[in-house]
Order: sequence, then structure tokens, then C-alpha cells
Amino acid sequence: MTRFDTSGAPYLQPATTVSQMMSRVLLSLVPAAVVYTWFFGPGLLLNILVASGVGLLAEASVLQLRKKPLRPHLGDYSVLVTAVLFAWCLPPATPWWITAIGMVFAVVFAKHLYGGLGHNPFNPAMAGYVLVLISFPQELTRWLPVSGLYEQGPDALQTLWATLTGQLGGGLQWDAVTMATPLDYMKTEMARMTTMPEIKAHPMFGDFAGRGYEWVANFIALGGAWLIYKRVIRWHIPVAVLVGVLLPATLVYVMDPGSNGSPGLHLFSGATMLGAFYIATDPVSAATSPRGRLIYGFGVGVITLVVRKWGGYPDGIAFGVLLMNAAAPLIDHFTRPRVYGHEE
Repeated sequence: MTRFDTSGAPYLQPATTVSQMMSRVLLSLVPAAVVYTWFFGPGLLLNILVASGVGLLAEASVLQLRKKPLRPHLGDYSVLVTAVLFAWCLPPATPWWITAIGMVFAVVFAKHLYGGLGHNPFNPAMAGYVLVLISFPQELTRWLPVSGLYEQGPDALQTLWATLTGQLGGGLQWDAVTMATPLDYMKTEMARMTTMPEIKAHPMFGDFAGRGYEWVANFIALGGAWLIYKRVIRWHIPVAVLVGVLLPATLVYVMDPGSNGSPGLHLFSGATMLGAFYIATDPVSAATSPRGRLIYGFGVGVITLVVRKWGGYPDGIAFGVLLMNAAAPLIDHFTRPRVYGHEE
């Protein structure tokens, strides 16, 4: 009698694996990263290298402590996605130890403390970012101006030196080469009773938002649209986040355009696009039902705008995502699809 070896269930192979999904997310961000580097220098790439290296080391260490196999967990690229998204939120030339602290917190505490991939209630990248944002407020405001805005600025070697030592070198001082982001500048000037037309007269502003920033946002949106086309993410959360930002932004702008940024400025500034397509769409910490995704995404957008307008920080994507992460189980509970054949 011939014996046929069989494997256990499930017998149907999934159409898409975790590693395929994560690799597509990373691939979709490549054009935006190239544009970012063109406008702001290689600081983002250095942040990604540090965050990825520390993230992989932290992931391997925790897996060893938990007696979990390294190959399948490190090979799903999930920690690399966390590292890249975390690095995108940091200013270029952020000192390496700040990046390392944020990544260790993201991987060890925000991810593995709850059981690892698939069990974390909060977005790890945003948890790590909020930690360093609160702990290192001065370093997290050192944003470099767009290339060509000022004659003097750090070159690639000075950016690398700043990442390694926290100092620019070459006689440059941080105050001489850094500047506020468009959202930060707008918030500061509005507190001084400066009108919006006067604010937008600053050379850092372009057609809709900050020079360079709006181009990066465009390419992030293109990458996100490709992810929707590839069915890596669904359209509900990105659309809901953008509507959640645009609706209140339009209302306050119509009421008082002199004291509020335009809807286009809010759409193409800060982390709006990155949050809508890449951060809020985390399948583990976001809501899962179709209606729940719309409520969840809309809440992220509204909280983002509220923090920008009335909060103490220039951007609010991280806070919006984390707060709605906490609300996601409740949203799913009240938006469960009706089971066929059961009356509710």
C-alpha cells in the first residue's frame, strides 16, 4: 500500500503573506523617500538605517527571551515597516541614540509586551515617536530647511556627523541651519496675531503647503493609492482620515480665513498623508469592520486637526492614531456586521 504524506489544516494557501504585504509597503515608500532626500538631504536615510538596525536587534533579542524562532518573525519585515514609519516622523539628522530609544520602546514595550505581531493594541511606531517627542522636545524641533532656501546648510558629511554626535561640526550651529516646519511656524505666528496671508508670504511656503513638503506628500499619496490598488490596504481608513482633517479645516477656514490655515495646507503639511495611508491603516491596531474603519479614520483626522488648531503640538497624527487605537475595540463591538440568519 502506498502511503501519502499529508500536512495539517489549513490546506488552502493564503493569497498574500505578511512578508509580501510588508515588502509592498516598503516598496511604495521608495519614491517618496527619494523626493524627501532630494529636498532635505540624506537625514531620512540615516534615520532609517539606525531605526532598522536597532529594531532588528531588539526584535531578535526579545524573540530569544521568548524562545521564539528568529527566521519567520524577522523575515516578515514587520519590524522594518515600523522602523521606516518611525524614521519618517523624526527630523533629519536626529541623534542616533534618540532614534534607538524610540525603536526599543516601539518593539519591546509597544509590540512584544502585548504578545508580538497581531496582538499589540497600539501602533508601535507612533508609541515610540510620542515617547521621544515628549522626552526630547528640543531635538525633535531641529528640522532642516528645504534645499536652496538658505545658502548655508549641512552637507551629507555634516548630517552624518550630527546623527553620530548630536553636533553639526564645521562651525555650524543648529540655530543657524534649522527652522520650524510650516505647521509649527503657522502655529507660532498665529499666537502672535499674525494673519494667514502674512504667514504664507514666508519663502518656506509653496502652492499649498511648505516647499518640498507638499511634493513629498504627493508621492506618499501616490504610494498609498498603489497600496489600495494592490489591496494591501482598503480605502475606508485613508479616505476617512482625509475627510476628518478636511471637513473641520474647511469649516474653520470659511469662518475666519485670516486666522486659519487653508484645507490644502492641512492636507499637504505634516504627516497627514503618511498617517492616512500608512500609519492609521495598521491592520492590527485599527478597527476592522467596514463601518468601524470609517469611524476610526474620521476620528483620527478630527483629532489631528484639533491638536493642530488648539493643542500644544503643531501636528497631531500620532495622538489621533493612539487615541483611536484605544477606541478601536469599542468601535468594532458596536459596528459588527450582522450575522446572516441571526436577528440582533
